[in-house]
Amino acid sequence: MVKNILLFDIDGTLLSSAGAGKDALEKGMASKFGVKHIVDGLSLSGRTDKAILHDLLKLHGIEHNDESYQTMIKAYLEHLPECLKNVQGKILPGIKQMLDELKSKGDCAVGLLTGNLRAGAKIKLSHFHIFDHFQFGGFGDHHLDRDDVAREALAEIHARIDKDFDRAKVWVLGDTPLDIKCARAIGAKVLAVATGWHTTKELESHRPDLVFEDLTDFEMVLERIFA
Repeated sequence: MVKNILLFDIDGTLLSSAGAGKDALEKGMASKFGVKHIVDGLSLSGRTDKAILHDLLKLHGIEHNDESYQTMIKAYLEHLPECLKNVQGKILPGIKQMLDELKSKGDCAVGLLTGNLRAGAKIKLSHFHIFDHFQFGGFGDHHLDRDDVAREALAEIHARIDKDFDRAKVWVLGDTPLDIKCARAIGAKVLAVATGWHTTKELESHRPDLVFEDLTDFEMVLERIFA
């Protein structure tokens, strides 16, 4: 019987891809649209890939339609594995141990709540050998707003586990203010971790239920979650 559900963000929470995602976007834009360098000022933190790709095309004067969007998705996904191999990415502190502990518990469902494309999430997590820990999730394929990704994840919980599952037992773990915001959109609790671009002070200002510098002391973190 599932007693608790943890939904993890990927970039900045589970792992650091050391810029591989941006590299793959740049290579995709160069190969398909002749763009040599992505313009500065493109916001990536906490956003969905659909929103990022929409803005990327717009900023470079490329018409955003289904054809250009699908072309860019395909190019990004084609370049992502090589880009991951070419940088020094890493699983973030405490994550592997936490995932192993959650797997051993048996009464906690573990999913994703990420702005990544579903296929991109699989590529990143498989590169670091942790993809098999995640049973379901919400992804950035179809949504511009991160809150809608959270609603997709909640729909998965209703379909797979229990349509009346207690939302107070659902935790979102993320590293950005948008992770906190989207957790609140579905009535979930939220753990914020400062392993991405945002400091603990900045994250605290958005009032998460818990906030940590990192998840090195994963046993203590899980005790706080399951208290």
